[in-house]
Amino acid sequence: MASTKPRRSALRKSLFTNVPPSINFVAHNEQATTLPMEIRRHMKWKMSSITPLIVRRVLTNSNFRMTKKNTDWVGQWGKHMKSIYFKLLSEHQKINHFPGTFVIGRKDRLWVVYSLLREKYGRKEFGYLPETYILPGDMNKLKAAWDQTDPNIRWILKPPASARGTGIQVIGKMSQLPSDKEFILQSYVNNPRLINGHKFDIRMYVLVCSFNPLRIYIYEEGFARFASEKYNLLADSLENQYVHLTNFSINKNSSAYIPNDDVTASKGHKWTLKVLFKYLNEAGVNVDTVWGQMVDIVIKTCISAEPTVQPLNDTKLKSLYSCYELFGFDVMLDDNLKLHLLEVNISPSLHSTSVLDIAVKGPLVRDILNMASFHIPPEISPQQKEKVRSSLKMSLEASVCLDDRMYVNYFSQEEIRKHTQFEKVKQRSKYLDKILEHLTPDDVRMLIRSEDELHRRGRMIRVYPTVDSHRYHKYFDAPRYYNMLFDAWETKYSDDRKEGRAVLDELCKKMVHVHVSSPKY
Repeated sequence: MASTKPRRSALRKSLFTNVPPSINFVAHNEQATTLPMEIRRHMKWKMSSITPLIVRRVLTNSNFRMTKKNTDWVGQWGKHMKSIYFKLLSEHQKINHFPGTFVIGRKDRLWVVYSLLREKYGRKEFGYLPETYILPGDMNKLKAAWDQTDPNIRWILKPPASARGTGIQVIGKMSQLPSDKEFILQSYVNNPRLINGHKFDIRMYVLVCSFNPLRIYIYEEGFARFASEKYNLLADSLENQYVHLTNFSINKNSSAYIPNDDVTASKGHKWTLKVLFKYLNEAGVNVDTVWGQMVDIVIKTCISAEPTVQPLNDTKLKSLYSCYELFGFDVMLDDNLKLHLLEVNISPSLHSTSVLDIAVKGPLVRDILNMASFHIPPEISPQQKEKVRSSLKMSLEASVCLDDRMYVNYFSQEEIRKHTQFEKVKQRSKYLDKILEHLTPDDVRMLIRSEDELHRRGRMIRVYPTVDSHRYHKYFDAPRYYNMLFDAWETKYSDDRKEGRAVLDELCKKMVHVHVSSPKY
């Protein structure tokens, strides 16, 4: 029987005058209105070996056609590429990674950037990643630490770049260390918070839309994933992955594993994050405090990546349109209600094999793609552009297709002077009002992208920037102009976004946002 659900609009109008509309992505179980063939023939999505079915469903329901060999595609959901290949992207192409994010996606590199900040700011601020040794290089450090450690303490051995629990072992003796390969060794979280005697971790989905300015969202839903056998630290249990590891890809093979297809139930070995928080709240846990730790870990980890990622963005990307990235953050709660970061996945699995998976990941994919803001490719005819303008009640001057002036990676001399001036300001009170007195074209572009993105967020929660995020400025390796700009904007308009958006709309009516002094224009 055909679905009786009403179709959703295929295009979404910007909040701002003279700003092009974006493709409106619908959920896996919805259908968008059909766009004209002249537009649809340009909406090609490049398939990769890891494009999940749930992503393909969202795309095909939203007017995209899947292609494997065509090079003139507009989007791709694929594996991370070497940074040199980002230069090959055309200005109308967008992919689901930033160059350089292996710096937090590999366990060894994550430890390096994290430990630099821990050394500078102390364990109180950076104490959420278990002590880590990169071996064989850190073998002497490890031996010194091992000699001073309780012999009953356990350690966890991990390959530096694996995922889904591959190659992970819990060990108690130095003789168990491999001698023929690189790996990392971490102090094991011996005191995990247990539910019904079982160890669990939390999978968070984190979307970064930009590294400079840094814009971070956490999806409001996620998973609690349980080990399928009850936890213990006895020596004869250390080789039992079903006791010590929480990865679904491992525990699904256990005869003790109990699936859960009820998104509202606290049963089986996989729950939604909302169900976990409800359970913890009823057990007397302050879930707001747990959420605060989750947000803190995500922000600090993204900041630790920024000095590596942003220079690559500047040198490898032709356009600010090119990238967005979904991360899977895995954290564990101990019996003191402290959160520990286990790892960051730069290609978290979106494969959906259960009702529970589909209920979480279907809306997640829709919201990610809407926030990434895909535009109509620029090749359509003037007649078709006029039809789109008419249907969306847009002005005659408005761009209908991707306007690459909106995403230039270039500053005018005036903008460079303003950045330099404010990056020298030491006191927050000195920039809060002044930085907004005269908004440059680049300021306007950054702010309208942020406001449109926030408006399209769906079930995403923005955690950076916010009215309180200025407290994280000190962790950046140098002052960031955009941190100041967005801090001032949120301070002034977070309680009345309508007023702030009206300010920007007046500037867009004057076409300030597309004033670009690059020789190309």
